[in-house]
Amino acid sequence: MILQDRQPNFRKSSPRSNPYKAILLLVFILAGLFVLRSFQSGEIEPFFQPTPIPTRTAGNYTLQGETFFIAGDLQKAIDSYDQALLLEPDNAEMWAELARIQAYSSSTMTTDSQRLERMQTALASADRAIEIDPSSSYAHAVRAFVLNWYASASFDKTTRDSSQLEAEREAIAALTLDNRNTLALAYYAEIQADQSLILQAQQNIEEALNRNEEVMDVYRVYGYVLESMGYYGDAIDAYKRAADLMPNLTFLYIRIGVNYRQLQNYDMALEYFAKAATINEQNGVQDPLPYLAIGKTYSQMGEFFIAARNVEKVLEYDPSNPDIYGTLGIIYFKARNYEGSIPALQCATYGCSAEVSCAVRFCDEETEPDIVIPPTPLTDTTVVYYYSYASVLAGMHRPGLGYCTQAVEVFDDVTEVYRNEPVIMSIIDESRLICSSFGFN
Repeated sequence: MILQDRQPNFRKSSPRSNPYKAILLLVFILAGLFVLRSFQSGEIEPFFQPTPIPTRTAGNYTLQGETFFIAGDLQKAIDSYDQALLLEPDNAEMWAELARIQAYSSSTMTTDSQRLERMQTALASADRAIEIDPSSSYAHAVRAFVLNWYASASFDKTTRDSSQLEAEREAIAALTLDNRNTLALAYYAEIQADQSLILQAQQNIEEALNRNEEVMDVYRVYGYVLESMGYYGDAIDAYKRAADLMPNLTFLYIRIGVNYRQLQNYDMALEYFAKAATINEQNGVQDPLPYLAIGKTYSQMGEFFIAARNVEKVLEYDPSNPDIYGTLGIIYFKARNYEGSIPALQCATYGCSAEVSCAVRFCDEETEPDIVIPPTPLTDTTVVYYYSYASVLAGMHRPGLGYCTQAVEVFDDVTEVYRNEPVIMSIIDESRLICSSFGFN
């Protein structure tokens, strides 16, 4: 038998002939539709898609804030802690640290109103820390520090006294909760120095130093206590040690410079003020304090032209700050540029129009914006501008100028607040006598 090759007989089957295949096909179709819809809705992501950026944590922001604080950019440090607290609003330690940095940032501000506003913000942060964790020794210590600085920034004597007493209670509370809290001990010493309890302040800060914790705040307070005692050379050494630990905090260099100036070592004072200015420039911070300090130093040296140039430089980027006008006015006054001192001191005290402020700044009225300076409150910081303004108005009075009319207003305002301050009143009385000779009382 011859065997023939036979091809297999494949028949096409239809879904009707194979119901299992029909069911399988339907499953695939439904699955495909499900996947397609999931891609469109975002429930399923494509393969090889880049890994999403990790969400930042509160810890990331606090680390960033501490880095900015170390670098000397206090505003960016504050901003970072604000971001951290948006993520962890019930973190007492973060609120306390924010309050500490906010308080230190007030030292870079030149006007009383700016300092008070910042200290009010710092106090609110410290209050929040205590509210969240009343048992935190660190939170109580920081609140003591903040209250003491808030007292110094306050205009009202009653507020100052009550805030300082509360600061003392907070420091004691912090030490009661943890008697090894070195920061609390240092802040307590600072409070006692401000209360003129110098011996107690010295004992407490020395005990804090003996713990060898190498904390910037401790050496800063040590410098402050020594400065309060008139030991300017020793204070410089303490502030320098604080600056070694935190080398980019400009307020430390300002204190070093001020103490060198007390010792009439003007070259070293200028060197440290310049260091503060350089750090600010590197951080892109427009802080007028170093330049004002440089201007005041040159003024004490009798170098009035270069003193004025440094202060005028600050006005270029902070033209609305009355304290800068006041400093410039005092420099003009000491340089016997009495005519130039009058509009500058007017801006620093009772405020001035855009036209007057522009004249002080030698600005171009056609290209520069109008800067109106509002009145500045009469405080312990600004009183020097007020009585200097009164003196120059009285001294420059001539019939037809009307300077004594303005001077009498200044006499009355200063007398109302400082009638029990003999040095200030002697200046006012001399100026009043001059105006009396022209018929003004």
